[in-house]
Amino acid sequence: MASFTKAAQQWATFARTWYLLDGWMQPPGKLAAIASVRLEGKHKPIYHALSDLGDHVVIINTRHVAFSGNKWEQKVYSSHTGYPGGFLQLTAAQLHKKDPTAIVKLAIYGMLPKNLHRRTMMQRLHLFPDNVIPEDIRKNLVEELPQPRIVPKKLNEYTQEEIDAFPKIWTPPEDFRLL
Repeated sequence: MASFTKAAQQWATFARTWYLLDGWMQPPGKLAAIASVRLEGKHKPIYHALSDLGDHVVIINTRHVAFSGNKWEQKVYSSHTGYPGGFLQLTAAQLHKKDPTAIVKLAIYGMLPKNLHRRTMMQRLHLFPDNVIPEDIRKNLVEELPQPRIVPKKLNEYTQEEIDAFPKIWTPPEDFRLL
């Protein structure tokens, strides 16, 4: 019986786990930092750079990622076809409109190590523009990773009890009116 426990423990150590990450209102770089660690297997105690121990990462809501500042218009993604005159440049907004998963995919691809394992790791990345996940992937999910950035609630999402409990700094007089 002890050998079965040891074998099960060893299997669990090397098994590929499926993680879910929600990209709702998250910066692509923060999502890439979390996903690249899981894809490489750096979160495992048995990690070694030459071994392929990474897990699967499923990222949903990539259509709703958020950039800070004016990066939607200022950040430029470049590529070249290899032919003369084949240099292409797209802003983040243009690329996002063309493919809602491309920005997150490129961010993660850039954070992975530049070696022969990178393509294999990218095959374990599953991106979805909305929160609709195919059933065969959904049944494999084991753990949901916390979002890297806390998303503040909108004003219409607060309940009346929360609004009433909020401390009031100033109470306007009865005859007060806005101009």
